Amino acid sequence: MALGPGSLAIIPRCATVGAVALVGRMHLSIPMLFQIISYLLEVVSGLLTGACLLRLYMQLQRVPFGNPVGRLVFALTDWLVLPLRKLIPAAGRWDLSCLVAAFLLQLVQYLLLWLLVGAGLGLAWLPWMALFSLARVTVSGLMGLLIAYAILSWMQTRTPISDVIARLSEPLLQPVRRVVPLLGGIDLSPLVLLVLLQVLSIMLGHLQASVMMGQ
Repeated sequence: MALGPGSLAIIPRCATVGAVALVGRMHLSIPMLFQIISYLLEVVSGLLTGACLLRLYMQLQRVPFGNPVGRLVFALTDWLVLPLRKLIPAAGRWDLSCLVAAFLLQLVQYLLLWLLVGAGLGLAWLPWMALFSLARVTVSGLMGLLIAYAILSWMQTRTPISDVIARLSEPLLQPVRRVVPLLGGIDLSPLVLLVLLQVLSIMLGHLQASVMMGQ
């Protein structure tokens, strides 16, 4: 894939701040094919990374896996988590194999992007890219969880999936509810936590950009 030097880098939202920092420093023009590939890479790695993190969180909260969510998580992550579990022991209730699997998925994503743009930079920044991306996936996953929880709460539906979402969301909301009282009988804790997570996401983006541009 020919990438001509000397022009401004243009990269889609899919590659997020990490790839913007990568390509921006290299001053490359990005062809449409690269944008498509980077988007597909983020979709796949984001899905698998999110599943690994969800597996870790469900185990921490002792949420049973005998439900559609748990079965989906197993189907998406067993191929990577189970081999890693033979090498990486758990630390108490923390299944570190899930965390390592999530990190490796992000690392592979940025390694492939690095190869696609011609491997013009050193490999030293790749773990940092993967670490920041893992943090962003975590924040995005928590935001999606809270949005689903709020919608299902308003609909007042009881399904196996809604029960899982409630059990995963309640531990996050309890600290906020101690500070934010009900207003007119309405629980605003999901909205408050969503705002805080969005602020954290912005801070992570700026922090990553600063680290990457400073290398």
